[in-house]
Amino acid sequence: MRKNLILFLCFIMYLSAQAQTNASADSIAQRELYLNFKPEFEKYEKLHGKYIQTDNVNMHYLEWGDKKNPTLVWIHGTYSNGYELYEIINQLLKMNLHVIAIDYYGHGYTPIPQKNLSIYHVADDIKFLLDKMNIKKAIIGGWSRGGTITSAFYDAYPDMVQALILEDGGSVAWDYHVKSTDIVKDIEETKEYYVNKKPLIFDSEFDAYWFIYNNWGVKGKTNTKLKKDIFTSYARIKKNTNNKYEINPGAEELTGENSAEENIAIIYTPFTSKTAFGVSTHQLNPKIIYRNLNKPLLIFDPISKYDWFDFKEENNKLAAEHKSFIIHKVYEKTGHGVKDEHPDTVLNDIKAFLQNNKLIK
Repeated sequence: MRKNLILFLCFIMYLSAQAQTNASADSIAQRELYLNFKPEFEKYEKLHGKYIQTDNVNMHYLEWGDKKNPTLVWIHGTYSNGYELYEIINQLLKMNLHVIAIDYYGHGYTPIPQKNLSIYHVADDIKFLLDKMNIKKAIIGGWSRGGTITSAFYDAYPDMVQALILEDGGSVAWDYHVKSTDIVKDIEETKEYYVNKKPLIFDSEFDAYWFIYNNWGVKGKTNTKLKKDIFTSYARIKKNTNNKYEINPGAEELTGENSAEENIAIIYTPFTSKTAFGVSTHQLNPKIIYRNLNKPLLIFDPISKYDWFDFKEENNKLAAEHKSFIIHKVYEKTGHGVKDEHPDTVLNDIKAFLQNNKLIK
């Protein structure tokens, strides 16, 4: 018996040592990739990255393709940036699209404004950019919070919209699942989460990326997807005044996700919140915005037991109300990032949607 126990403990120690060896080898490989891709990223940023001073901020954006082609404006998700399109941009260009991917406040290379601004101000920034480019109408799309901002843009400037693409965001109110009977429980769980939450501050740029790699769904991806995530990480990670590195510094304060008090306020007592950006996200009501929908709308709706945004029922209702305008694509066994998990299918769906609405040939 004792001999078996010793053998078992030796086996466990072997597995632990093997895991550490694999992690170490993986870390070395990722460090090499992270360093080696940097010159290519800088060249790419110089070629496609641009800035425009709007009434609100010096907004960074990426631009590809010929301005004579139909324009697609893409709005990224929370804590992401315009580089989230990197994996699929060449295929979008093959559709003869002119593509713009903005960075909104505190994300990518767009700073956080001194003023307390809402997601509707981001819509104003996009209009400002399109006006400067003399683009009268565009296809507007976004992922997650970017989808919410897409809906805000349609609400503010419907005449500038040719079509809408919502990737798991913007078609259903953020707090649709919040029930009055669960308020006490939700508040307690939120407080508990923030008690255990650690600040994301790192000694080196690679350490910050290594955290992203291990915790944000990057690990195990193909080289093309990994390169996209590394490019996105370059634009996420910044050095602070203490010579430490942070991921999207200031963005959590902007969204209202930096503390339990602020997170609770933006949902339950929005007019006491300090962040117009976070509050306006949670207060946007697509049912009202799309009550008189008269533009084509494509919804990507992932369904998974692990997905926080299970909106299939509400999306079905919205699609049923606007059968002549809404295409509702359900992706079974898929997480929040639809285009990351199914890029080819998403591209085919976008192409068919735009062709059917005679926006591309």
